Amino acid sequence: MKKKYNVYGVGAALVDTEIEVDDAFLGSAGIDKGVMTLVDEPRQDRLLELLSTHLVASRRASGGSAANSVIATSCFGGRAFYSCKVADDENGRFYLADMARAGVDCNVCAGRESGVTGKCLVMITPDAERTMNTFLGISSTLSAQNLDAAALAASEFVYVEGYLVTSDSGRAAAIAARELAERSGVRTALSFSDPGIVAHFRDGLAQMLGNGVDLLFCNLAEAQEWTGEQRLEDAAEGLRKVARSFAITLGGEGALVFDGRHYHRIAPYPVKPIDTNGAGDMFAGAYIYGITNGFDAVAAGRLANRAAAELVTHYGPRLPAAAHRRLLDKFDREQG
Repeated sequence: MKKKYNVYGVGAALVDTEIEVDDAFLGSAGIDKGVMTLVDEPRQDRLLELLSTHLVASRRASGGSAANSVIATSCFGGRAFYSCKVADDENGRFYLADMARAGVDCNVCAGRESGVTGKCLVMITPDAERTMNTFLGISSTLSAQNLDAAALAASEFVYVEGYLVTSDSGRAAAIAARELAERSGVRTALSFSDPGIVAHFRDGLAQMLGNGVDLLFCNLAEAQEWTGEQRLEDAAEGLRKVARSFAITLGGEGALVFDGRHYHRIAPYPVKPIDTNGAGDMFAGAYIYGITNGFDAVAAGRLANRAAAELVTHYGPRLPAAAHRRLLDKFDREQG
């Protein structure tokens, strides 16, 4: 029987503000380049003060890693649900309206608590690298109570972002979602999210993985950090201990996909990137769309790689909704 949702996502709800900066600014502000760093609200406000002359060129969008992925699945034509937590403030209202426009059902549409909705300052340097400073706000209190058991059971996949490991209640929610999925016959998927997350929260990630997930997403740096192996082939073998299938994104070199039996190297789609923010999220969302809509792992990997390549030629973590259908139509024609 066909399920109501292709994917049920669990993750942070963050309103992204994206700003172009240079390496000199990151150095003068004491910001570690290329990773996500959790900060408190005063620190984020101070950075915004320093960037006040740049804000005229800033862009705002609903975000969060898993949110970006389920939005991509929805915009390709899939069906998606997202469990998150926003506050009853202007950013919270903006976030939920943005999710609704993307066609994603959400657990918090009926009501919100007082507090501050999470915010992420995304700084893009001329080499297209993204650096994130994140204030989780009320999202840090996301818990198992925010899960919708009926919607989860009505999904083909539950997809959890690794960033949830940074919060005790978020980690518990991720574990509860996986356990509920396992009891309900729903396939499980997880993203490692960031090399720093793997380096500093390994034990928590192991708890979230449990006895292994059906599908894991990571980039090469995250795979190397998790396995302790530097060669791609060795790192891939190490991932088989915690995932029954996986995709390792390789930036400009494409991706490596393991379908549970065989490895498949996905060729790159050459582009000139201007902003890598959200590329891994797009890959995951497109891949999940593919494998829940009749694609095999190779075709899903090719679609995901093509979508991520398209994304990095734009600013921001998402493509316009109509661009997904155009990309999918072109991909279908190319596949014959």
